[in-house]
Amino acid sequence: QGQLVESGGGSVQAAGSLRPSCVVSGYTYGGSCVGWFRQVPGREREGVAFIGDDGFTRYSDSAKGRFTISKDSAKNSLSLQMNSLKPEDTGLYYCAAVRSGNYCYTRGFEYTYWGQGTQVTVSS
Repeated sequence: QGQLVESGGGSVQAAGSLRPSCVVSGYTYGGSCVGWFRQVPGREREGVAFIGDDGFTRYSDSAKGRFTISKDSAKNSLSLQMNSLKPEDTGLYYCAAVRSGNYCYTRGFEYTYWGQGTQVTVSS
């Protein structure tokens, strides 16, 4: 049974940066897509960034050019470098994983393993 644990969220002012991380245990994510989702109260969980088994990345339109997803297969971890943050980036950020090889789904229901979330708050 895989466990994902996020850390590194926090509160920053607009234009600032954060780098949440996720450590995966009990699950070797070789052959998997891993990614980050954002949850805002009253709204559907939104895919932000994904990285496939081959390292190919996908980003939401709002994340392109500002966020960078990376993974360290040796450490079974992934990170999301978030730059030029905006108040609309505020939310609970979850890491997630699914055994889908190189292909990355963008909808939450297609992911098998989830972390507990880390809060990111951006003030104007």
